[in-house]
Amino acid sequence: MPRKISSIAPDWWDYTTLENDLIQEVAQLTPDQLLKLSRPGFTVVFYDTLEDFYLAEALEYITAWKQSTPDNPVGVCGPIGPTEQLPLVARIVNELGISLKSAHFWGMDEWYMDGREVAPDHPLSFERADRELCFNRIHATLVMPDENLHFPKADTMAFRKSWEGVRCALMQGGQGDIKHWAFNDPPKREGNYKDQPPTPGEYRQLATRVVDLHPITIAQNARTSGGGNIAMVPTKAITVGPVETWKADKVSIWHAGTHDNPFGQRLTTYMIAKKIIDTSVPMSLMADHPNVQFNFYRPGIGSCAVEMH
Repeated sequence: MPRKISSIAPDWWDYTTLENDLIQEVAQLTPDQLLKLSRPGFTVVFYDTLEDFYLAEALEYITAWKQSTPDNPVGVCGPIGPTEQLPLVARIVNELGISLKSAHFWGMDEWYMDGREVAPDHPLSFERADRELCFNRIHATLVMPDENLHFPKADTMAFRKSWEGVRCALMQGGQGDIKHWAFNDPPKREGNYKDQPPTPGEYRQLATRVVDLHPITIAQNARTSGGGNIAMVPTKAITVGPVETWKADKVSIWHAGTHDNPFGQRLTTYMIAKKIIDTSVPMSLMADHPNVQFNFYRPGIGSCAVEMH
């Protein structure tokens, strides 16, 4: 039976091409039912306050970096979105005097314009945000050397090589409206993928790369970072891929309710818990990762009930 055409962007794959029965079942899930979807390899955690939520997110960085030694360096791959944890990371490092000299950090993604990554002085630069919100705030006696900070470039070779010889203890991120992590969006509906999206095996082979962004991703970043000014948001980005993601000991996704919506939070939780993998919902690939944790700010889970505004 042919797959549905997207009701958002007909030239793309996305979650609106899933079967209606699955969509309807997911929309009915209560928060308590979400919490019970934990299984071996997939943990669902709730936080009742934003203070607890972002502190726990920051502490994941600390717990990972404290494992690092000169002989066995350890790194964290982190996002821009959420960002509220980043100043907390710097404060904890400074207050506790934690040396990060052997630790590493990988940025998950970066915007791509005019044939290259955007410069750090670009207002939307992810590298700029990481540095200003976190690394520039850490005492010089504690912060890792600059060569241990790895940000994706248009020429991905150096970034991909930086994962060799360093253990990634944690990949941390959020979830976008199009159900991605980093910028692992669903693909365009063209060529070999005109009638069916890529198989999970094909998608898993993707490494750090330049990607075209789904229209929903562009709109979301305008909403969350640019006051709704879609024209200012690039249409391409460089993103860490599944290849690097599966090198991480743990993948931790943080749902504060400000990025993806109540339906999206439910959809990926359910698909991962039930091991329903479909590349039109890229986050569903996490069903095959051995250690995934979904973290929810409980008041941000919301409801899929119809409300007219």
